[in-house]
Amino acid sequence: MVVFRKGDHVWLDTQPNSEFNVPIGAVVKESDSGRILLEDDEGKEHWITARNMHMVHLMHPSSVQGVEDMIRLGDLHEAGMVHNLLIRHQEHKIYTYTGSILVAVNPYQLLPLYTVDQIRLYCNKRIGELPPHVFAIADNCYFNMKRNKRDQCCVISGESGAGKTESTKLILQFLAAVSGQHSWIEQQILEANPILEAFGNAKTIRNDNSSRFGKYIDIHFNQSGVIEGARIEQFLLEKSRVCRQAPEERNYHIFYCMLMGMNTEQKKMLNLGTASEYTYLTMGNCTSCDSRNDAKDYAHIRSAMKILMFSDSEHWDISKLLAAILHLGNVEFQAAVYDNLDCSDVIDSPHFSIATKLLEVDSSELQNSLTNLSIIVRGESVSRPLNVAQAANGKDAFVKGIYGRIFLWIVNKINSAIFNPSSQKPKDRHQSIGLLDIFGFENFSNNSFEQLCINIANEHLQQFFVHHVFKLEQEEYLAEHIAWNNIDFTDNHQALEVIALKPMNIISLIDEESRFPKGTDATMLVKINSLHGKSNVYIPPKSVHDTKFGINHFAGVVFYESKDFLEKNRDTLSANVMQVVHSSKNKFLREIFQGLDTTKRLSTLGGQFKQSLEKLMKILEQCQPYFIRCIKPNDYKKPLLFDRELCIKQLRYSGMMETIQIRKAGYPIRYSFEEFFERYRFLLPWSLRQKNDTRQSCISISQAVLGKDESWQVGRTKIFLKDHHDTVLELQLQNVLTDKVLLIQKVMRGLKDRSQFLKQRRSAVAIQSAWRGYCCRKEFRMALLGFGRLQALYRGRQLAQRYEATRARIVAFQARCRGFLLRQSLARQHRAARVIQAHARGMLARHTFQRMKRELQWLRQKGEKIRSPLSAIHARGDQFLQQEEAEARQGRNVLANKPTNHDVISDQEMVDKIFGFLPSMIGGQEGQAPLGFEDLETKPNKLEEVDLDMVPMSVELEEEAHGLEEYTFPKFAATYFQGSSTHTHIRRQLRHPLLYHDDKDNVLASLAVWVIILRFMGDLPEPAMLAKSATTKSSSVMTQIYDTLGRKNQVQLKNDSPNMVRQADYREGRKDNKISKGISSLKLKRSSKLTGKVTEQLRTGEEAFQEDISISQRPMSNLEKVHFIIGNAILRPNESSLLFLWSCCCPSSLTEDS
Repeated sequence: MVVFRKGDHVWLDTQPNSEFNVPIGAVVKESDSGRILLEDDEGKEHWITARNMHMVHLMHPSSVQGVEDMIRLGDLHEAGMVHNLLIRHQEHKIYTYTGSILVAVNPYQLLPLYTVDQIRLYCNKRIGELPPHVFAIADNCYFNMKRNKRDQCCVISGESGAGKTESTKLILQFLAAVSGQHSWIEQQILEANPILEAFGNAKTIRNDNSSRFGKYIDIHFNQSGVIEGARIEQFLLEKSRVCRQAPEERNYHIFYCMLMGMNTEQKKMLNLGTASEYTYLTMGNCTSCDSRNDAKDYAHIRSAMKILMFSDSEHWDISKLLAAILHLGNVEFQAAVYDNLDCSDVIDSPHFSIATKLLEVDSSELQNSLTNLSIIVRGESVSRPLNVAQAANGKDAFVKGIYGRIFLWIVNKINSAIFNPSSQKPKDRHQSIGLLDIFGFENFSNNSFEQLCINIANEHLQQFFVHHVFKLEQEEYLAEHIAWNNIDFTDNHQALEVIALKPMNIISLIDEESRFPKGTDATMLVKINSLHGKSNVYIPPKSVHDTKFGINHFAGVVFYESKDFLEKNRDTLSANVMQVVHSSKNKFLREIFQGLDTTKRLSTLGGQFKQSLEKLMKILEQCQPYFIRCIKPNDYKKPLLFDRELCIKQLRYSGMMETIQIRKAGYPIRYSFEEFFERYRFLLPWSLRQKNDTRQSCISISQAVLGKDESWQVGRTKIFLKDHHDTVLELQLQNVLTDKVLLIQKVMRGLKDRSQFLKQRRSAVAIQSAWRGYCCRKEFRMALLGFGRLQALYRGRQLAQRYEATRARIVAFQARCRGFLLRQSLARQHRAARVIQAHARGMLARHTFQRMKRELQWLRQKGEKIRSPLSAIHARGDQFLQQEEAEARQGRNVLANKPTNHDVISDQEMVDKIFGFLPSMIGGQEGQAPLGFEDLETKPNKLEEVDLDMVPMSVELEEEAHGLEEYTFPKFAATYFQGSSTHTHIRRQLRHPLLYHDDKDNVLASLAVWVIILRFMGDLPEPAMLAKSATTKSSSVMTQIYDTLGRKNQVQLKNDSPNMVRQADYREGRKDNKISKGISSLKLKRSSKLTGKVTEQLRTGEEAFQEDISISQRPMSNLEKVHFIIGNAILRPNESSLLFLWSCCCPSSLTEDS
């Protein structure tokens, strides 16, 4: 008796009598007093007593942790298989090998197993080198296709919802990635899946994306292994789903995607609403799917159609027909009686009119075709009305026909985009890898004709699996005389014969009854019962009224409802409907029904499906197959939920137990002697290779690598190996080839390096020779360059000396030229000044004449008014005017005859005449008069009053005023002032005069005048009051200045009368009132009348400047200051700039004191 300890893993057989119950794995938790406490894989606890100890068996260590290949299980039974899958499923390891067969458990969740890194990892790897994966199967298909130059196929089978479609898409992605081109055709092949799924997949109870059709994708490769194209074959679309769905199921995805993904404008054009508004979409009471995003999927479908060259007009035509199907689904019929016959009419509704517009057919013709049936009897067409049920069935048949033709047109359109037929040349023949994704075995509560066809297809695939895995294996073992014990396996060949293979099979009986006009479902069932009632495969109805029959499939017994079998098998449209289709204005509708002839007897749906399966099986038999068994862990689509009983059922029906046995005992890898020797000859030393005896060479290779055991065998023409033998041989071959490659690489690298060394040596010698020549040439060029520089330096010095001598001569010549030009310019300026002065004097004379003329005219006008009372005065006035005109004329003649610079009067007389109105002495110095007001104590002389209002304005002086405005003081100051002096007024004494003076006396006189200006402006204080001496002579300041400068030398005017002087003075005074420039401008103009002798003494007399300084150092009144400043300006023209500056800076002060 086996003693179990705590922690041991055991098998527990809980229900030995159950059909699908197998022992479950458990762990010993306690072992006490002859009983043990077990916790099984489902978390349940069991107390096992000594009486029930026979139910517990010790578990093999290989089953405790699980294995990647179930052939290596020590517990080779169904319990070990299920336990191994359970452990790996809980660890998210959904793939497990059974030799070269892959078992895939649907995880119902996304796992990070399909990234680009995973694709790179499984590329060029044999089965067994890495953990099990669907990419490993795909890579071996691709590798064997390139190595053996033989077409490959991958058969993916399993129940609905087991993950067959997803496995197909993953293999497509892997093949597109490893082909290495990433071309447009690869993208097109991948984008074909979303379109086919939208039109061929639907939500069922078991699967949210269940394939309702079968497809075989044949991918074509060129000799280099690059994808060239593909072709898709479709099988048995479930068209009845368009009109009816089971509870909690949906119609095809495309309807919901279209309603959710179309924009408002497009839906408005098709008069579409929501899914809940259409009968065909609500029969299953399910319009949404949690695992799908219909709007997003519609966008993906549109992009995929563009990639596969669907035009916008074609997509819109498809949408119109789909919308017409939805509207036809809402069309209802009402019963009527016509000539005592039951008939039907279409109930008026907007859906019927919309459908006719979308189909572009006549509404009355469509209504007539749906409510009447035309029958051809003896060449004549006879029409009979249809009742409501028959009309509804006819409408559904029309809708199913439209959808089926749309699906077939879409598949052909995809094939036209991705199929590239090879040329007829043998060298251009391509290899291919076929992927079969077909609906899994189905067994519902109500099974109909579609389920029968689906299960027949699965019977064919199971027979293909059994034939390749079991029959061919054992037949080949016997033919090759291999020591072999036959393994019993479940063969479904008998069931397949009853259903589809032998004469008068069930499918043939259904087809035959469908061709009889009077054939019914009941007569069909009677014929089947009579022919197959005694078969073990067929299960007849329990009673005469029972319409269900059963078939014992390889996956279990399935009962089928025979109702509507013949109608579904006929799959034809009435002649009326076809006539409406051909008369439609919708080109696309006519195109998809093109070639459909209703006058001929078409093969039934079952017959078409049978032919398609036979064609498919022929294609598969020409390929080397790989099998992927998809397992559904539970019926609730929940992750990490493992239903043991459901999994055991699927494994048993798929023959996995027998597969493990035959794979474990058999030899799945086999080579002919030539193929084996050609591939593995490198594993044998050269001396042992016997080319004439390949069989012995193969034995030697196997013994050298695999050892002398019986796990591999040699037949008559082939050598048979296990899976792990092939892996060992490939690894050993890879190591040997790697060593050979390394040796070849070493030799080639040595050869390359030696040749490279010799080449480099020759190059080095050439470089050294060239370098030495280069160095010598460089030194020569340097010496040559040095001599050139020396010569250039010498020549440069010579040229510099010549240049300096030439430059000195040119500079001297330029100096003489500039002096000459300056002297010419100065002489020209002197002449221009004299001309200007002459013109100015003429202008002044003309102005004076005009003024006198106007005065005369004014006096004449005034005299006319007072002529009678003042006739005497008028006579004297005329005499006086005549005398003045004579004197003026005489004066003008004298001036015109005299030279430009002449003295007509003495300086003393001229000064006395100008300043005669001033007092003869400065009063206030004898007494205590305040500073600046001493002259008020003396009696002023009576001045002549002149009424300026009586003197007419002079217009001609405006020209002179405008001319003087151009000579502005700021411009004058900027041009002639020396040092940093500007035109602005400063309140400090000058260190040097504003203008340049050659004579020191003029410099001192200018500084003295500036001091008096500052004292006049109040910027400098007055000097201290000094007592006046008794001997001081009382005279005017100007008289003192003149006496000092001129030493009382007077010059008499020659040929000049005093009246002319007075008249000139009078005119100058009148002019002074007219010109707005002020007194300063008038005094400057009189400066030219000073005698030349006095001017000469002003320029040279040092004693005169001492007197000026003494005058400026005593206190003076404002009037005396004005006299001092103006007098110096008149007698010293060089200092007139100070007077100009003073008059510009303080005109208001000058006017007030004048």
